[in-house]
Amino acid sequence: MKKSVLIAVASVAIGFFSTQAMAQTQDTTKKDTAKTTAAPAATSTAAASGDVVSVMATSTNFAPMALAIKSAQLEPTLQAPGPFTIFAPNDVAFSKLPKAQFDALMKDPAKFAPILKYHVVAGKYTKADIIKALGAGKGKADLKTIDGQTLHLSVNDKSNLQITDAKGNAVLVTAFDTEASNGVVHGINGIMMP
Repeated sequence: MKKSVLIAVASVAIGFFSTQAMAQTQDTTKKDTAKTTAAPAATSTAAASGDVVSVMATSTNFAPMALAIKSAQLEPTLQAPGPFTIFAPNDVAFSKLPKAQFDALMKDPAKFAPILKYHVVAGKYTKADIIKALGAGKGKADLKTIDGQTLHLSVNDKSNLQITDAKGNAVLVTAFDTEASNGVVHGINGIMMP
């Protein structure tokens, strides 16, 4: 039994390192946020160039998320020392929202802020940290958002990291380890709902 579990974990780890869209999850018991781990060049930026909001604002992939954070009046929170891990919907994810719904949310911080906070975890969890948590959790891990909600991380049948929201909808992590001075940003292909 132990041998088959070790073989399964080793297979998952090999799958993570052999594709760019690797699956990963985070350890909810991790408290050491000072540790930084180098990620493969394809998924990591060279150096942190500002806080998580600034880093997202300068990225074409995450600019809509940065704009949403500003609209929801979350900038002061996310520009604090942190650290934070943000699972940021990419520009394609935001483009899937009907324009009228997006515009209404942008004008109503009280409704938009809880949705955006659902994408933010206290603590810095790199791709390597997530892989460790997956191994420890036998392919699954839970993370708490800054609002105390739970994100369920798992590996799907194609070895991609999948996050399931409270409504049972799943998104995939499509980009990893965009470093910031107060955390890390991972890109996702959808918007999660609390």
